[in-house]
Amino acid sequence: MTELNDSHDRIIETPFAEALSGRYLVYAMSTITARSLPDVRDGLKPVHRRLLWAMRLLKLDPASGYKKCARVIGDVIGKYHPHGDQSVYDALVRLAQTFALRYPLVDGQGNFGNIDGDNAAAMRYTEARLTAAAAELMDGLDENCVPFRTTYNGEDEEPEVFPALFPNLLANGASGIAVGMATSIPPHNVAELIDAATLLIDNEETTVDELLTNVQGPDFPTGGVCIESQGGIREAYVTGRGSFRLRARWEKVEVKGGGWYIVISEIPFQVQKGKLIEEIAALVTEKKLPILEDVRDESDAEIRLVLEPRSRNVDPGVLMESLFKLTDLEVRFPLNLNVLDKTRTPKVMGLKDALLAYLDHQIEVLVARSKYRLQKIEDRLELLAGFLIAYLNLDEVIRIIREEDEPKQELILTFELTDRQAEAILNMRLRSLRRLEEMEIGKENKALTKEAGGLRALLDSPRKQRDRVKADLAQLRARYGPETELGRRRTSFDAAPSVIDIPLEAMIEREPITVIASAKGWIRAMKGHVELASAEAVKFKEGDGPAFAFHAQTTDKIVVAADNGRFYTLGADRLPGGRGFGEPIRLMVDMEANAEIVALFTYAPTAKLLLAANDGKGFVVAAPDVLAETKKGRQVMTPRTGAKLKIVHPIAPDADHIAVVGDNRKLLIFPLNQVVEMSRGQGVTIQKYKDGGLSDVMAFRLADGLSWQMGGKGDRVRTESVLTDWMGDRSQAGRLPPNGFPRDNRFS
Repeated sequence: MTELNDSHDRIIETPFAEALSGRYLVYAMSTITARSLPDVRDGLKPVHRRLLWAMRLLKLDPASGYKKCARVIGDVIGKYHPHGDQSVYDALVRLAQTFALRYPLVDGQGNFGNIDGDNAAAMRYTEARLTAAAAELMDGLDENCVPFRTTYNGEDEEPEVFPALFPNLLANGASGIAVGMATSIPPHNVAELIDAATLLIDNEETTVDELLTNVQGPDFPTGGVCIESQGGIREAYVTGRGSFRLRARWEKVEVKGGGWYIVISEIPFQVQKGKLIEEIAALVTEKKLPILEDVRDESDAEIRLVLEPRSRNVDPGVLMESLFKLTDLEVRFPLNLNVLDKTRTPKVMGLKDALLAYLDHQIEVLVARSKYRLQKIEDRLELLAGFLIAYLNLDEVIRIIREEDEPKQELILTFELTDRQAEAILNMRLRSLRRLEEMEIGKENKALTKEAGGLRALLDSPRKQRDRVKADLAQLRARYGPETELGRRRTSFDAAPSVIDIPLEAMIEREPITVIASAKGWIRAMKGHVELASAEAVKFKEGDGPAFAFHAQTTDKIVVAADNGRFYTLGADRLPGGRGFGEPIRLMVDMEANAEIVALFTYAPTAKLLLAANDGKGFVVAAPDVLAETKKGRQVMTPRTGAKLKIVHPIAPDADHIAVVGDNRKLLIFPLNQVVEMSRGQGVTIQKYKDGGLSDVMAFRLADGLSWQMGGKGDRVRTESVLTDWMGDRSQAGRLPPNGFPRDNRFS
């Protein structure tokens, strides 16, 4: 009963929201500071730091042999990082992948995955050791230059941060997703970073623009071409946020007979080659890119993707621009320089801030190492001073040791030695009493005294500290300079290409079709160019019949004009097939319920159209101005209240006059240039009416005369060449037409 009461006493009543938010905040901070964000000083997350530390303790330096990764992972999760073994192994694998890290920190032996996206072998099969870059990252850990902390179980110690002369944060980059924030840092070239850091050592007021004379931009391990604008690159490095547009590297290879193919030698960073090939192959099989015939993977140690065009007449630029648009041959790599500063506070830094934080850390490490070395020297000098006293008074020292019961105290009193000096003299070997040894101790004492003086001068002078860091960086640059294989720049830069107009034929396979639309607005496309007369004889729904029939190509755009003056655009490749009755146009576009279709035709970019409403208003419009981008269509003509768009007539290039006839059978002919050209509106008055309205209108060449379809059977056409009686100006009433003019007041 007492135990039950004690458990009740430990219950704390608190609002659920408050308890949840408090615990979630603890979790969020743990994720941010101890898992997902790198430290600005060494560019590492805890799991990577612990991996490298464990490998160092296992003496897996670059000159030693390899050890099983399972041994490394066992030490890491057992001593430092109590998380899942697979996640820790995945982190180790990434540190060894040459296509994932610009400067790998682990030298792997065995199957560590590949750029195709294949996984690494199990940890029991692979082996690893540290690389030179990792060794430089940890150089100085034995010299008390960084703080250490106890591990999670209190049994061992681990460094909180590495000395990190190697600028790992920007050199290898980082990525991670925390709670409420994320980081994404692309890799850079070490030599360029060192050059920029050297500028900051000489002058902390160096601007970002001056730094960018050295840091061109990211340098990805897989190469590629960065086509981000200089303004975009500068903005990203100033603010710490932005993105870089990265493309694959390609070249055109010509073959005998005028043919050619394209070879891709580098693909964008973090794009898996296997999935990329699947993307491109899907475009070929699904005929989404008809100008591409085939893709082949001829890669070995180097990437080599071969793209074959459908024909030699294909423009290589158009083909590649299409692929850049449709596949991951072009990607955007984000920059979000969100890191933990030296106080473990997350912060988005610009390029200059990150480099300054790195240099501040190097100064702190240099000072700490110098103090450590100076202490060691002073300790050694103390012992050397005692040894020199012993050599100068060797006979007396030997006597004291042989005869005195407490030789240590006697030595201290006789020669004014310290306890350490006396102990060291007592522990000397007899062979050390040689004359040569005395000379060596003198030389060592002199050298260490000089070194101690230099260290004291270094600790007292910030300028000398900066010069020392500058010299260390120069030595590092020599090992990673642009002339070395590892240090040479891999990603090049190019100006953003001008926008290339990709023709529709590149995206859709060109095939002939016959478009058929019914009076009630049902549309379909029959394969091939069938006879239009037979097309009108196809079956329609009961109560429906033919209205429009014309030939087109699957690459064409079909324009639909409604009597409310709104125009819509359909893709010919997306029209329903010729089997069945087709589909209603109203389901494809957002057409008003009471609107009727007055025209249906193939879009021609260079054409001009004559639009006329039934009230006699009209104007000329360029075909591009009627093209709609959305299902809602485009309002081109705005008829007056009660009026409707009635005629959409294509204008022949050589047409120079307009013929218009009203419901009252009055015919008027006037010059085409009297009708205004505009992109939207009501237009001008073409013909005036006392009663009725406009019946038909057309543009024609006056020299050819005015022709119209004669009644009865057959295709008889009558042409009237003398038209003086009907000539006039726009907006007049006109006169009755010649004898034989159709009774329906239509030209065709």
